[in-house]
Amino acid sequence: MVSYYSYRAINNTYVRDAVEKNSYLLEMEKLHILNQIEAMERAAQMAFEDKDVKSYLANEREPDVGELVDFNTNAYINLMRIQFNNPNIEHLRLYSQSPSVHEIWPMIYREERVISEPWFQKGMRGKGQEVWAFQNTDSEPMQSYIGLTPKNTPKISLLREMSIPAGHHIGMVQVDMLLERFTPKTYTKVQDSQSQMFLVDDEMQLFTRTDHSFLPGNPNMTKAIADRTRKYQETGEWDIHYEENGKNYLLINTPLDLIHASLVNVVSMEGVMSDISHTRNLIIGANIGFIVLVTVIANVLNAFILKNLRRLTEAMKKVRRGEAYSGITIRGGGEVGELAHHFSKLMNTINTLVAQAVQKQALSKEAELRTLHNQIDAHFLYNTLENIKMLAEIENQRTISDALTSLGGMMRYNFKWCGEYVKLRDEIRHIENYIDVMNIRFEHPIELVLNIAPAYLELEVLKMSLQPIVENSVKHAWPGGDTETASRKIHIEVEEAASDIFISIRDNGIGLTPERLASLNNAIFNTKEPDIELAGPGKGSRQAGGIGLRNVYQRLQLFYGESYGLEVQSKTGEWTMVSMCLPKVLLTGENNDDEASNRG
Repeated sequence: MVSYYSYRAINNTYVRDAVEKNSYLLEMEKLHILNQIEAMERAAQMAFEDKDVKSYLANEREPDVGELVDFNTNAYINLMRIQFNNPNIEHLRLYSQSPSVHEIWPMIYREERVISEPWFQKGMRGKGQEVWAFQNTDSEPMQSYIGLTPKNTPKISLLREMSIPAGHHIGMVQVDMLLERFTPKTYTKVQDSQSQMFLVDDEMQLFTRTDHSFLPGNPNMTKAIADRTRKYQETGEWDIHYEENGKNYLLINTPLDLIHASLVNVVSMEGVMSDISHTRNLIIGANIGFIVLVTVIANVLNAFILKNLRRLTEAMKKVRRGEAYSGITIRGGGEVGELAHHFSKLMNTINTLVAQAVQKQALSKEAELRTLHNQIDAHFLYNTLENIKMLAEIENQRTISDALTSLGGMMRYNFKWCGEYVKLRDEIRHIENYIDVMNIRFEHPIELVLNIAPAYLELEVLKMSLQPIVENSVKHAWPGGDTETASRKIHIEVEEAASDIFISIRDNGIGLTPERLASLNNAIFNTKEPDIELAGPGKGSRQAGGIGLRNVYQRLQLFYGESYGLEVQSKTGEWTMVSMCLPKVLLTGENNDDEASNRG
């Protein structure tokens, strides 16, 4: 009797777990489909509401060259941008009823090319509402004219009739997406051999992968899925159990009301039933010995669990009273051991977050105090520099005037500390001012070479994160001073890889020896405060009270996470390069010379 009820319980558990697991997979796929539907609707809506597009489709006369050029450089570019911004969309097409419209392939066609297609007639019956149509092939409007063969790739189309004013038909919007992108789990090549997803449309057509399917060995399954889907649409009832050829299957369904379709996951129970039979045999053999030992084992486990549970409870009470958490060790597994493990991880995370919050607050307060200190008599300094600059211009001392302009820009950038983040263009402008000021000292000036795409100038960077590195290069790359006549260059380059930004600052100075380079990188990456100063790059900025390489590295780690930071590379006698890695974040808005943009 015990074995029988145990077998029934295990059987129900296996079936319930299979249903829950595959229902979860089905819901995740449904969520993906809903996101794709939203993307297609958004693309169709943007094209539908474009007045220039409607005007072009409704034009009953042949457009002149000027109108075509204007449409191509404005409205058509916007249409292309809609499709390019949604890479999963296969086609965005517009059809015009006007025989005079100028076709622009592959986006704008005359209706006469597709008016006989069933999907077009279905879209017309929508009367301006969104209509969804499934197709077994991805056909081109021009295929009958240029001899193309339709691609044997199923797709879904969002159709919407266009009319102005209401009731006057002018054309049709069509947004296509291949089903392998619309529902990837239905067409995936790594699908579980024990399950298969089907997409059923409103006409009871089944769409799925053909090279991995239960259908060839179960000829009645197609009709069973269609009949149950139809019954579900009529009554809301669904039977998950199905049997054919002596094999049991689970049919799990979820409706897709927005497109009048259903997503069905067919799960084979063959492997599950084999496991259940094996488990049943084990239960029968194990029950004989289990009955004898169950009382002793239960008592031992109960005492062990309660002991560990009391230890865990005491640790929680100490934390609640505000005492410092020193950790708890509970040997063995089980729920209590797992709970203790996660409680320890939770407390460690809380302590880490508290430490980070305190550190961030300290850095912010330090920055505020430094800014407040620097802003004392700031306007007096600005006005004094401006007066000296005007005197230099009156005396036709352009070099002095330009130097004062650069110095004023540097002071303004340093004093106006409105947040931790600025645009890359602001940091670069500050570096250019710094180089201009420093070049006054040198007979052979330093050349700043920038290799930065315009789009990257809007990137978010930490304020004063690049200038200390450039300052180190200026102070330490050429120790011979003006006795060195070779060209002095500092290169700044920005690259993108895997959604991260890499900024490299490289000089053509004397470089570092391998030993000195290893020591420098070790001092930067060391989590403890080093006992020695960072010589070479970074030393000058530390002695001057600025932010050294270690400080820049710690700020990057603090504000962006442990995946980001910097590294120094060098070749003795040739160059030194500092590479910085940070996430790609674009700051939007107008650039302001007086106040650096920030996201705070």
